[in-house]
Amino acid sequence: MSFDGIFTQLMTKELNETISGGRISKIHQPYENEIMLIIRNKGKNHTLLLSAHPSYSRVQITEINYTNPQTPPNFCMVMRKFLEGSILQKIEQVKNDRILQFSFSSRNELGDLENIILTIELMGRHSNIILYNQSTNKIIDSIKHIGPSVNSYRSILPGVEYVFPPSQEKIDPFNVDSTQLFELLNTAETIDTSFIQQHFQGFGKDTAKELVFRINQDVNNKFNCWESFFKALTEKPSPCFYNFEDKEYFTPIPFETLGDDVTHFDTLSKLLDGFYEGKAERDRVKQQAGELFRKVKNDQVKIKKKMKKFEQSLIDADNAEVFRIKGELLTTFLHQVPRGKTKVSLENYYDNNELIDISLNEALTPNQNAQKYFQRYQKLKNSVKIVKEQLEKANYELIYLESIESQLELASPKDIDLIREELISEGYVKDKQKKKKMKPKKSEPETFYSSTGVKILVGKNNLQNDQLTLKTANKTDTWLHAKDIPGSHVVIKGKEPDETTLLEAAHLAAYYSKYRLSAQVPVDYVLIKHIKKPNGAKPGYVIYENQRTLYVTPRKSFVEKGLLNGGQL
Repeated sequence: MSFDGIFTQLMTKELNETISGGRISKIHQPYENEIMLIIRNKGKNHTLLLSAHPSYSRVQITEINYTNPQTPPNFCMVMRKFLEGSILQKIEQVKNDRILQFSFSSRNELGDLENIILTIELMGRHSNIILYNQSTNKIIDSIKHIGPSVNSYRSILPGVEYVFPPSQEKIDPFNVDSTQLFELLNTAETIDTSFIQQHFQGFGKDTAKELVFRINQDVNNKFNCWESFFKALTEKPSPCFYNFEDKEYFTPIPFETLGDDVTHFDTLSKLLDGFYEGKAERDRVKQQAGELFRKVKNDQVKIKKKMKKFEQSLIDADNAEVFRIKGELLTTFLHQVPRGKTKVSLENYYDNNELIDISLNEALTPNQNAQKYFQRYQKLKNSVKIVKEQLEKANYELIYLESIESQLELASPKDIDLIREELISEGYVKDKQKKKKMKPKKSEPETFYSSTGVKILVGKNNLQNDQLTLKTANKTDTWLHAKDIPGSHVVIKGKEPDETTLLEAAHLAAYYSKYRLSAQVPVDYVLIKHIKKPNGAKPGYVIYENQRTLYVTPRKSFVEKGLLNGGQL
């Protein structure tokens, strides 16, 4: 189910029961299109999330922690000015549309009471959050500014009068007259999703499909099927999360059209936390780390091109003997080499006296041509050591950038700043903020506990990996890493871990690696005392010996279960 008008109606009811009458204590804007209101009501703090994200727009109470920017955006500052300390009077849905209005009572700079409306329009890519004065109907500010050149029907700009989006002349299914409903249902030639969506307001496709399915189960009692469906919606929602045909759905009550793979939640808000957390977080990482992804990818392409050139140089060096032989033949048969020629054929006593063609520079003497061949030979031989060193260095750099790419793919928003700082310190990214700024809060490795209660630590970036492996871990702890591929450092605390703990830790090492989607991923494990970091090596790079190898197939559900259950695998 999408966040349609039906779901909005039920969420409005849940929010009114939870936060209506509460006071706003804090306001944050952690991301470009999302506002967080901390509302204290009945002795408890609630975090209200308003999201105008083009793909994940929604309204809910959230229990997920978000990282706030060091400098709040302008819209956040305006919100704080007008709403901090205000009382939330009520929450209303406009008709049965995806528009919610939060009515606040607050005092202005003169101490006079005024009513401020915070409206969120859940319209996909047109979603918006708008703050306006109820008495003047003038917009104070909005999270997205829309000018007349973009929308000729209405502008959403500070100082402009607020106008609702165009309304659809459809029937409100929650307030439909029973006689009208009975007539509609029984005179329709066919009742399908199109019929429901064309006549009634607020139906998403999935909700309409479910209602049609129930009606068609008992076509002689269409009205009763309708009544029972809306009774289930309004009396006591039973939020459900479905996996059906490789897609995920959320519904306010059990849907018969979505199969049996269902997880139940206590509230609609908790359901949305479960449904959106991973999706929205990945999207935020893409937004925050898009520049880093592109930089790392481009640098990898450059390094691979450089490595090809180095490899070609080594191939050329392997052919250096040919230049030495040609130089010796020219020196031996100097009297047979004519001046002013571009080529000469001489007997090659290294190859059964077979004739060999030797190119010449017509401007040089025979002896000078011979010396040129010796110089080319020597230059290539001398370059081998340097080229091999450069190739090895480029290979280490490629491994490092692949590890960064792997970490970005699995990073949470709070990890991005640390990865950016690491890339700045390593010279891959320029520091755009030259002025002094607060250092990002140091992040800690992820903590899990095995089924047998043993602590397992997982580094989520190279700085954490170095800290965990080289400083935090004891010599007798067990270290794990996906074999020969970029991935996280995993440490099992304590001596001689049991087999279950070892396998579960290997599972984590495989999942937090480049091959997390592969089967039978090789994972090396070894005692910390056998691990060393080469001088000058990039962050996260270590060498080890005396390792043993396990093969595991990582499962996302296994790791997420550990995270959701407080780290217990």
